[in-house]
Amino acid sequence: MAEAQQQLQALSAEYQSIQQVLQGHVNSRQKLESQQQENRAVQKEFSHLKDDANIYKMVGPVLLKQEKTEAVLAVDGRLEYIENEIKRVEKQIKETEDQSDAVRGQIIKVQSEAQPQGGASQVAA
Repeated sequence: MAEAQQQLQALSAEYQSIQQVLQGHVNSRQKLESQQQENRAVQKEFSHLKDDANIYKMVGPVLLKQEKTEAVLAVDGRLEYIENEIKRVEKQIKETEDQSDAVRGQIIKVQSEAQPQGGASQVAA
C-alpha cells in the first residue's frame, strides 16, 4: 500500500509538471496568435496604401523612412515566421497533451490496482 502511495505521489508530481509545461506552450501560442493578428492588420493597411506612400519604421527612438516594398516584404516574412512557430508550438502542445494523457492513465491504473476490494464493495453497496 505504501509503495502504491509513493508511486501515486511521483505520478502526481510528474502530471503537475507536465501541466505547467503545457500551460507554457499554450501561453506561447497565444502570444504568437496576437502577433499574427497585429501583423495581418499591418498587412491590410499596407494594401490600402499607394506605392509612393511614406512609410516609417521605428528603430529605437528614431523613425526611419522605408520603401513600401521593403516594408511589405518584412511584414510578409514576419507572418511566415509566426505561422511556422505556431505550427511548431501546436506540435509541442499535442505531444505534451499525449504525455499528460499517458500519465493520467497510469495514475488511474495505480489507483484501481491499489483499491480493488474497496471499489468492489462500494459498487455492491
